[in-house]
Amino acid sequence: MRTVHFTILSAGLAALVTGCAPPDPGPAGEWPHHGADLKSSKYSALDQINAENFAQLEVAWRWESADARLQGAYDTGSYTATPLMVGGKVYAATSHGQVAALDPATGEQLWLYDPRSWARELPTQLPRRTRGIEYWTDGEAERILIATLGKQLVSIDAATGKPDPAFGTNGMVDLTGDLGGGDWVTANLAHSAPPIVVRDTVVVGSKIHDYVSHRNNPPGHIRAYDVRTGELKWRFHTIPQEGEPFTETWGDESWRWQGNTNAWTMLAADEELGYVYIPLSTPTNDYYGGERIGDNLFAESIVCLDVETGERVWHFQTVHHGIWDYDIGSAPNVLDIVVDGKPIKALAQVSKTAFAYVFDRATGEPVWPIEERPVPQSRVPGEVLSPTQPFPTKPAAFDRQGATEDDLIDFTPELRAEALEIASKLKLGPIFEPLIVEGEDGKLGTLVVPGAGGGASFPGASIDPDTGILYVDSFTGPTGISVVSTADNVTQSQPEPGTSEYRYELKYQPVGGPQGLPLLKPPYRRLTAIDMNTGEHVFQVAQGPGPKDHPAIRHLDLPDLGSSHSGSGAVAQGGILVTKTILIDFLPARVAPPFDPTRGEEEETEEPQTGGHLRALDKATGAVLAEVWVDRHFHGAPMTYWHDGRQYIAVAGGGGREPAELVALALPR
Repeated sequence: MRTVHFTILSAGLAALVTGCAPPDPGPAGEWPHHGADLKSSKYSALDQINAENFAQLEVAWRWESADARLQGAYDTGSYTATPLMVGGKVYAATSHGQVAALDPATGEQLWLYDPRSWARELPTQLPRRTRGIEYWTDGEAERILIATLGKQLVSIDAATGKPDPAFGTNGMVDLTGDLGGGDWVTANLAHSAPPIVVRDTVVVGSKIHDYVSHRNNPPGHIRAYDVRTGELKWRFHTIPQEGEPFTETWGDESWRWQGNTNAWTMLAADEELGYVYIPLSTPTNDYYGGERIGDNLFAESIVCLDVETGERVWHFQTVHHGIWDYDIGSAPNVLDIVVDGKPIKALAQVSKTAFAYVFDRATGEPVWPIEERPVPQSRVPGEVLSPTQPFPTKPAAFDRQGATEDDLIDFTPELRAEALEIASKLKLGPIFEPLIVEGEDGKLGTLVVPGAGGGASFPGASIDPDTGILYVDSFTGPTGISVVSTADNVTQSQPEPGTSEYRYELKYQPVGGPQGLPLLKPPYRRLTAIDMNTGEHVFQVAQGPGPKDHPAIRHLDLPDLGSSHSGSGAVAQGGILVTKTILIDFLPARVAPPFDPTRGEEEETEEPQTGGHLRALDKATGAVLAEVWVDRHFHGAPMTYWHDGRQYIAVAGGGGREPAELVALALPR
């Protein structure tokens, strides 16, 4: 581990030595929303913790998740919930949807509320985790809101920890309703991302189990409720219903029974405009669209809604008729930029496609042209792909897209030959290369790159509002995929041949590289900085050492290759925290094996988690400036807050096979 020696006294410690406490930054030292603010900036102006003193950080307190007290609840996945800090209290959710208030200096539990979500959860809701909570105040009342895996929208009094009796029924709204009718399998419906409150309206997405074999999976319609009463204010149909625009994009009236197309991730908003921005996922059934011919609006789209009425203001579809699981997995970033001397209220949306799509957030007009370009067409019976897909002209892609033989590893001639042999069983091609039926032309399947677990998923991007630079952590997650006839074949989602309501379903194919190395060239994880005023990359660096110490390549003395899929599954880390002076992220000590979709995008691996390094990175270059070892594997998004003259960094970690806990670090007093 790098040893860091410092002789510079930090600003905060110097103030204590001289007898002058640093000034309280007030609201600037709080963290009231999942992404710091409604803009999802993940930015804080705090600077007591900086490059010069970062290596002195120590654990200030730990809070073991209250899920440890539950008996009879389903096991959870990794602990990812981002805490909030408002008004001198830290608020934390557990994976099972319990909510606690903590002392920000000690982590002492002040109150705990259990909505008993765990008693309503079902086996289809995997992995079991809650990503966060929302805070709202009108200056007098203060509420914590959570949408649970047990299909509850709960409003809790932030002062007492009691449910708000004026909200819904005893503080709860049952989210199994308000979908607009239909014979839906609501067992597949859940909620894990935090709701968002804009102008006293609570907007809620949903988590819907995919890869199903039936046609009555719930649709991901967006619902909005009055924050004071819990009354339904409006519902936006993510799959247009009868009489609405764009039903023609669902062939054979498939809008009547199609499901998913949900917002499973975090949302963002512009409170001044009164707009909320909704990132949406792929329809059922993710990898075969023969039963939903057409572009399938609003799947894989970013949709801008008027928060007062639920009316659509504008939308943009990032993938037409998606069959690659390139859903939008993160909240967009709301930012103000200046392009060619013109101020623009902008919205930037990163995605699994490894593109950043940038718009005027008031009008939906692209800031830089987005071109519809021809793409290859499918030979799967019944499948009809869009003849074109949208390609942003700026910014450039932030991760590998598609693959050819030139992209296969070539560290040594032997590894190159083995990589060519493995790749010969797969169909290579550009980013929108169609899937194939298993066995077509002797191939097992298509190599999909960046892959369903690649690009940018739920951590999303972070913004420095002072410079207009967007920082995005991304992964190359090549996935081998084919489709198989459900009349003759057993697939992962279809237990018995001939029982599926779809003609074809997905089948994952192995894509492991030579001798356990990745199949493609590095880097496997990247940090990219993009100047949003120009659309140009500022830098791109590999994140983590990757497999450079593998016996087959150790002698080559390679630079960092990027840690392929750090943590459990594909993209398990929480992303980048931006402060006034540094970037902060987490790099696990253990590098997980290449992404295995048959394990599930975020399921735990067999190997136990072992901790890693919280790191300070240079905002101008991405270089590692300092790091500190922690004995917990972090999964949540890091946040920071100020309390009693001290800056803290808090991150959720553990879960699965290690204790789930919230860990707060600070400089020594």
